[in-house]
Amino acid sequence: MSDVIVAPETRDLDILARQLTEWLQPRLESASDIRISNLKYPSGAGQSHETILFDVSWHAAGARHERGCVVRIKPTRQLVFPDTLFDEQRRLMSLLHADGRVRVAEPLWLEETSDLLGAPFFVMEKKRGRVPVSIPPYRDVGWVAEATPAQRATMWEAGVRQLAAIQAVPRSGLGFLAGTKPDAREGLPQEWDKYQRFIAWAGGEAFTPVLNKAMDRLAKLWPKNQPPGLVWGDARLGNMMFDENFDVVAVMDWEQPSLGGALHDLAWWLVLSDAWHSATPTRPYLTGMGTAEETIALWREVTGISADDLEWYEDFTRLKMSCCSLSTGKMGRYPMPDPKEMAKRLKV
Repeated sequence: MSDVIVAPETRDLDILARQLTEWLQPRLESASDIRISNLKYPSGAGQSHETILFDVSWHAAGARHERGCVVRIKPTRQLVFPDTLFDEQRRLMSLLHADGRVRVAEPLWLEETSDLLGAPFFVMEKKRGRVPVSIPPYRDVGWVAEATPAQRATMWEAGVRQLAAIQAVPRSGLGFLAGTKPDAREGLPQEWDKYQRFIAWAGGEAFTPVLNKAMDRLAKLWPKNQPPGLVWGDARLGNMMFDENFDVVAVMDWEQPSLGGALHDLAWWLVLSDAWHSATPTRPYLTGMGTAEETIALWREVTGISADDLEWYEDFTRLKMSCCSLSTGKMGRYPMPDPKEMAKRLKV
């Protein structure tokens, strides 16, 4: 596991321990002697929200109790996305946890004010497992790189099945994820509107013309296949946690959900899988990981949804990722992209 911390902001964890101890007192029924320990930022992952892991123990009903927790703090600076959707992600996680089809950590407590930590936050349960981290890349070092092809095949299939399970979640209770514009409340128009606004927010003189040309190109090729569905928003193995048997423990990072349609997550997964698993001049294909064709076939088998026009959604994914590379680049986390390379990638 990497020791690289990529959190958007960090704070004094001793002070945070004292703050959370006081805050938890009324939330842990009849609790005394509350102790918080093992506070740390997750390594190698987590760039949009400040996220801290911790353990809490307390005495109640004649016994000592313990629980692993995670505090997730609403971003107020260093924003990766123009829409934080902080409340929406917590509500969605609660719904998904209760539904049970998608394995999600249970949100436990919410603080709606900024009084304590400078921003609203929520505390959720801490799942135990291993994450294929991005920094350093899991394909190069660590437990995924060291796994056998059979173990990676188990991980890949478990991940794709959880990706597909998202589309089995009833949409009847997800109205809070609808867009605000009357003509872009859900479906492809909702995702389209989000990234039109993203371009206006993050583009700048050197990049807005490139991104707008890419949007114009995609608009002319508008797909016929627009199946409804829930959008996770950052669909990749790196946002899943796995147990020692390479099965999914938790699906994480729900900060950009929408009702934009079923094919967005599949396309995002495939584009990133190609980047992370395919052969390079110095490394072979990450054996055990299913090919794009195998991934699509399994996803279609589980969801029963057509993947027609998927190439269009993959091109839209590349535009979305270009927007994200601009916002993270402006914050100094990564080098700014080259406009010419971006235009080539976006086929304009």
